[in-house]
Amino acid sequence: MSALLAVSGLRAGYGPIEALRGIDLTVAAGEIVALIGANGAGKSTLLMAVCGVVRAHAGSIVFAGRDITGMPTDQIVRGGISQVPESRRIFARMTVHENLQLGALVGDPDNFADDLKRVYALFPILGERAGQRAGTLSGGEQQMLAIGRALMARPRLLLLDEPTLGLAPLIARRILEVVREINRAGTTVLLVEQNAYQALKIADRGYVLANGAVALSGPGAELLANPEVQSAYLEGGALR
Repeated sequence: MSALLAVSGLRAGYGPIEALRGIDLTVAAGEIVALIGANGAGKSTLLMAVCGVVRAHAGSIVFAGRDITGMPTDQIVRGGISQVPESRRIFARMTVHENLQLGALVGDPDNFADDLKRVYALFPILGERAGQRAGTLSGGEQQMLAIGRALMARPRLLLLDEPTLGLAPLIARRILEVVREINRAGTTVLLVEQNAYQALKIADRGYVLANGAVALSGPGAELLANPEVQSAYLEGGALR
């Protein structure tokens, strides 16, 4: 499979603080790639750098053969990348339907009805609550809305930052099931997830980040079986 996303020698951070220290990473078209690591390892910063929210100090980010390093975020989104941030960032005072309409602004207006139908098929509860203010939804429903809004832009690459954080186990499992469904339907996924076991279980490949650099990488199944990964990230019920 060809590389849809190729990150090479990426260094980025916040002011003088460098959170990414020479990251090399690829995501092939059609893959689910998981990023795992301790808090502060640079996982979220990497996603934000890909989206142009955090600017690269050095290195390159190439998407679909095009160098997007330094490109404005709106152009990156229009080019086929959508991000679901850790904090969800839904518009609380707007309805579910209005949030999804906003996501479709960079999508295909001619296919709005079909795209909306797809989101409601993935998350039927959103269809039931289409006229309800987003801020009144439960945490799990808000996460569903954030993912649905990102899908309305018809991304080729979906960036997910901690999609199961703070959710009940049953809802968390459903969210990850939907991630697999989205991927099977043709959307490539780069997934940041604290639940390392579940993330690697569904991932084709994974990267372990530590102190802003790639410490390990390989197929998801191999990382699950790696003693270093098991010791650092897979012991204890909270990570499973």
